[in-house]
Order: sequence, then structure tokens, then C-alpha cells
Amino acid sequence: MTEKAKVRVRFAPSPTGYLHVGGARTALFNWLYARHEGGQFILRIEDTDQLRSTEASTRAILDAMAWLGLNWDEGPIFQAERVDIHRALVKKLIDEGKAFYCTCTQEELEDKRKRALAEGRKPKYDGSCREKQLTKGEDTVVRFRCPQFGLTVVRDLIKGNITFNNEELDDLVIERADGYPTYNFAVVVDDAEMGITHVIRGDDHVNNTPRQILLYEALGYEVPQFGHVPMILGADKARLSKRHGATSVMAYQEMGYLPEALVNYLVRLGWSHGDQEIFSMDQLIQFFSLTSVGKSAAIFNPEKLLWLNQHYIREYATDRLVENMKPFWAARGFDTSHPDYLRHVADDLRTRSKTLVDMADSGAFYFQDRVNYDPETAKKFLTTDIKDHLLAVADRLPSCGDYSKNGIEVFLREVAENRGVKLKVVAQPLRVALTGKSVSPGIDEVMITLGKDRVIDRIRQAVQYIAGS
Repeated sequence: MTEKAKVRVRFAPSPTGYLHVGGARTALFNWLYARHEGGQFILRIEDTDQLRSTEASTRAILDAMAWLGLNWDEGPIFQAERVDIHRALVKKLIDEGKAFYCTCTQEELEDKRKRALAEGRKPKYDGSCREKQLTKGEDTVVRFRCPQFGLTVVRDLIKGNITFNNEELDDLVIERADGYPTYNFAVVVDDAEMGITHVIRGDDHVNNTPRQILLYEALGYEVPQFGHVPMILGADKARLSKRHGATSVMAYQEMGYLPEALVNYLVRLGWSHGDQEIFSMDQLIQFFSLTSVGKSAAIFNPEKLLWLNQHYIREYATDRLVENMKPFWAARGFDTSHPDYLRHVADDLRTRSKTLVDMADSGAFYFQDRVNYDPETAKKFLTTDIKDHLLAVADRLPSCGDYSKNGIEVFLREVAENRGVKLKVVAQPLRVALTGKSVSPGIDEVMITLGKDRVIDRIRQAVQYIAGS
């Protein structure tokens, strides 16, 4: 077996809410590393927090992963189903004298913390239950007997070596009073038992890592390689939060972003390949490496994401664009049962839309039987002196033999010449008659997509509007 085949990474979210864009980037980096190395990507749901974990959150995470295209090779594995394994290994540490029961209450611990701070000491657990030889009781927790001397070195694939003094680390709780493992213990056991070779995660976990390394060693497990990815910050250099805009992956889907745009954007938050900005998924798999992940925090720039989304809307195959658009059209009550018509509409709108919501809203006129005129625009362009020009277009359109982009341009120029006016005198009122707006796709594109019958009908509507205004 080659070294590449041995690589196993995981993404292990807690199902206590939606998938945050920071979590999505972590998942993406793990997925790309596994694919680049020919390894395996495992999805584990860390649901041991029984009070906060929900099935709805799990479903939201799985939906977001699927939307982003991050398929997993194993899983989802639910951590709560592995609690018997965790408890057996907690008991093993107790039996070996590497862990102990603790009866300190939250009030006692808080008093000790305040006293330590007042005396200028680090506010860590003082080891008061270390040598009491306590047994399990109703309110007891289990603590790991952390070494009090020596150094623990985190050999980070991204940040380099980070050294921690063991005396600064306290006897962390590894099993709560309810019998469920804490994060630091369960993650070590599960990563080891699942053969995880590389732990790639956010650098908010750096301080957990020396404690976890000591647990690996106490349990006799091989220590995996670690890589801590810098955080994502808002423009104000604060940790990305709702005040900076949407932070949920699926919120971006709802706002009309394409998954390729979000993937492309997230991977560039902290990783680079020369000056290249736009990547296919195949290119990302080919180029991705942890050595190209930066050490500094990345700044989330919504405008850059919007630019990428606009690019992908322009470049998407028409049928794929239509499939992505259908839910947005259907949500507005538009008829999506005519595929050829939808393809024409999508192609008309794609070059001037930044999001799928833009496309749905700006192209609403394609689906309306009655045109909704913008009042100010109608007042300016749908005037009495223009009525006969519009009627001339409607009267002559059935005989237009070349109903193509060039043919329509020639047809409208001929109508304008016969009416003794410039093309714009006819074209702009016609645009308003067909769309209700002064800005739209090209008038020739609109006319082709609507078809002759709809164009004539809308011109008649506009003439009626002028007569009644």
C-alpha cells in the first residue's frame, strides 16, 4: 500500500446549529487533502452534547455538505453511539492511575479560580481530588491526571512547532457527571479508533492539542499529524459573525449563490496557488497542499464572493443553470414546465445577474401575463405620441421572416425609418412595453424569447395603457 492510500482525514461538526462558512472551509480543506493524497474523508457527527444536539441540525449539516459537493467515504458516524467505547477507555485510565474521580462543585471551582487570579496565579484546577482515591458518585466527574512536568510539542503542519509547558495544563475533565465524554477525550478516542492520520481543523483548537497529545500517549495511541487553519475574520478583523453578514452555508444557497462560487471563494481564504483566482474542482484537487495554507487569518470579502458568483453564473452550462434557477422561479409562482423557454430566459439574464435571486427578480416579466410597468418609466416612455410607433411594430411583426438577433435589428430599423424617427425612439418604448422596465436584456433577445405572439400581445397591452393614462 502506498503512503497516499494511508491518508485518512475527518470533518467532525457538532449538530448544534447550521454549518458555518468557517466549518465549511475546514471540511473543504480536509476533503481536498484527502482527494489530493488519494486518501479517505470521514464524516463524524459529534453529538455527545445531549442538550444542544438536534436532528434538524444534523440534517442541515448534511444538506450543506451535499450542496457543496463534499462527499464522504465513510459516515456519517455518530459519536453518541460510541459512548460505551469512551466509557471503557475512561475506566482503563482510572484503573491505570492515569485518571481520577473529582467531586469539586462548580461553586468551589469558581472560588478557586477567583482566588488564583487574585494571587496572580494561573486559574487552573488545583488538583485537590488527585490523591483522594474517590469512587464514582452521583455528581462526580473524571479528570485526566496530566503530567506536571516536561514539555509537549505540537508539530503543526501549517504553523510549525508550538511548545507547551505541561505545568501550565490542568487536569482536564474527560467524563462529565452524566457519564458522557467531554470533547477533548471523545475526539482523541474516535480519531485514533478510526485511524485518522491527519487532523486538520481551525486554529481555535490549538490550545486543545497538547492536552489531546497527552491523552493519545496515555491511551497508547499513535499521535496523528496536526494542521491548524487560521480563522476567518470580518472586515473589522473580528471573528466572522452574523453582524458581518450571512455565516450559514445554506443561507448563501437561499441568497442565490452557486456552490462552485462558494467553494472557490472559501478555498482561497487562506490558501493560494500563485496568482490564480478561479479553479475547477479538478484543479483544486490537483494543486491543494497544506504547505500552501497561510498562517495569518483570512478576511471575508462579500464583494469578492459576489464577483465569483457572477463569473460562475456566466459560465454555467444552460441546463445546469436552469436546474438551479427552478426553485427560485417556483417560489415566485412562475411556470417552470417549459424547458426550452426556461433555457432562453436563463441565457438572456445570465450576463447581467450577480445571484440567482437577481435573475429571478429581474426576469419576472418573462413569466407574467400582464406587464407590471414601473410608474416613472411608463410615464416617460409610454406616451401618446409613441402609440402609433408601437402599433406599427405589432402590425408588421407577423411578416418578419428572419426572427433572429440580426433579423430583428433590421426589422426595427426599417420600422423606425418608415416612421421617420431614429431607432431609439421605437426601441426604448418597445422595451418598456415588453418588460415594464427601462433596463433589461437586449430587446432582440427579449423578443426572441417571448416569441411573436407574446410580443404582439404586450404591445397591445401597452397601447391600452397609453389610452387609459
